Amino acid sequence: MEIICKNCKHVFHGKYCNNCGQTAETHKINAHFLWHDIQHGLLHFDVGIPYSIKQLFTRPGHSIREFIEGKRVKHFKPLSLVVVLATLYGLLYHYFHINLFANTDKTEFDYDTFNEWMATHFSWTTIATIPIYTIGTYIAFRKQGYNYVEYFVLNTFKASQRIFAQILMFPILLYSHSASHLQWYSNLTYIVGMILIFWTNIQFFNKISKTKAFFLTLLSHVIFLICFTILFALILAIKSIL
Repeated sequence: MEIICKNCKHVFHGKYCNNCGQTAETHKINAHFLWHDIQHGLLHFDVGIPYSIKQLFTRPGHSIREFIEGKRVKHFKPLSLVVVLATLYGLLYHYFHINLFANTDKTEFDYDTFNEWMATHFSWTTIATIPIYTIGTYIAFRKQGYNYVEYFVLNTFKASQRIFAQILMFPILLYSHSASHLQWYSNLTYIVGMILIFWTNIQFFNKISKTKAFFLTLLSHVIFLICFTILFALILAIKSIL
């Protein structure tokens, strides 16, 4: 039985493509796919990292869509990628004693402790926000034919994209930290992150107009901000009770 490789389109027989090496059977992206990624992806580091990063900054939406559709052999696993990059950024953040709340007015909330906790748990806090992002994406783009887990993968790649941009801008953070311009840096990273999100979504959702993709992306971000605010308020309320 002849099989067309989903990665390189080569026609072959057997379980693996004899042109690029991808397996003949690529599973649909669902909860089982993510569990396999968690179990095995974090333990396999190869040349996929530079390839995935290059794709995320040259053709992000197209490459993520192709990954979801089965073109995966060259890519680094999405959860593994975000953990590697977030861990690296967290180490830089911790090593250089960055404190984004240095100029915050004193309140009952211990911002110094929170800042240190964020630095040492940056990868996990990053991953924890992805499902919240995905709620917004799933609601706004619910008619585009993808399931929640596929949107989770999309947002995982976008998280890696934003973290790598922050790593590249880290020298600016060091200057901002010493010059007490942290708010300016935070605004800059937010703007850059939003530009990357819009760029990626407009490419990813190529079956709808760019204008529609733009406004649906804006809607998804508003939904994310609402969900995040509610969740953060609940956490603070529970903390105050305890």
